Amino acid sequence: MKALDASAKGVYLIAVTPFRDNGDLDLDSTDRMVDFYLEKGATGLTILGIMGEATKLTADESRIFVSRVLARVGSRVPVIVGASAPGFAPMRELTASVMDMGASGVMVAPPSTVRTDDQIAAYFDMVNETLGPDVPWCLQDHPVSTGVQMSAGVILRILKHSPACVMLKHEDMPGLAKLSAIRAAGDRGETRRISILTGNGGGLFLPEELTRGADGAMTGFAYPEMMVGVVDAHAAGDIERAHDIFDAYLPLARYEQQPNIGLAVRKHIMAERGVIASAAVRKPGPKLSAADIADIERLTRRQERRLREIQ
Repeated sequence: MKALDASAKGVYLIAVTPFRDNGDLDLDSTDRMVDFYLEKGATGLTILGIMGEATKLTADESRIFVSRVLARVGSRVPVIVGASAPGFAPMRELTASVMDMGASGVMVAPPSTVRTDDQIAAYFDMVNETLGPDVPWCLQDHPVSTGVQMSAGVILRILKHSPACVMLKHEDMPGLAKLSAIRAAGDRGETRRISILTGNGGGLFLPEELTRGADGAMTGFAYPEMMVGVVDAHAAGDIERAHDIFDAYLPLARYEQQPNIGLAVRKHIMAERGVIASAAVRKPGPKLSAADIADIERLTRRQERRLREIQ
């Protein structure tokens, strides 16, 4: 499989991890999920992310799941594996394992224990030492989950000292000004150009982020064809079409991004679409109420109507 590099663009979908009703890994659904994402136009996949419930998997389960996804994908698209860990020993072990399996690169977020710019920069100096020069990696900037605020300046500082960091997963919100600043620094030659893929809430600001210089999306949504359609239309210069597609899906994307139940909503819809056999979120995790499901059904019907109107 091709190694991740700074030219990456398009839609790298954050994959869910399918479970059976009893909480076991569902590898048959994993195969269907991979096929579904690729049929909908994904240019890459990212697994073992926050919405992939990575922290709920054992080390053995993580390796089994990664192996299954990589085997199903083959050489069709790059696969990035989340390698963030409380310590560097498990980060090194998981990275070595998945790269040997054929992963294209790994993704690393800062731990909640770092706060100042100097602490953040020093942490990623240690990430570089841990991963080594031959493992391409993606810097994940997601303050909502990590509690770590990385300014544009500290991200540029990290990039200056991290030659193997080829991608930024930009998830700060509001973050349009930061995205613009990082892209402008690359355009001025103040730093090397890297791929910037955006991950804000299932693409809630995707059209604006593309206009600000993002190369695509790295996030999840039960309707990945929305992100593919928006990115493709924007790349073709049809900005109004990109916004029309986005607008058709926005109410459901907004509903899916609710704190606490968002993943349950996504898995419910994917189960309804026949992608995964069970909507189970591994414990501890939320369950949808009858009222939640009624909301989703209503939003889905309205979305289908809006799609007919723009076709």
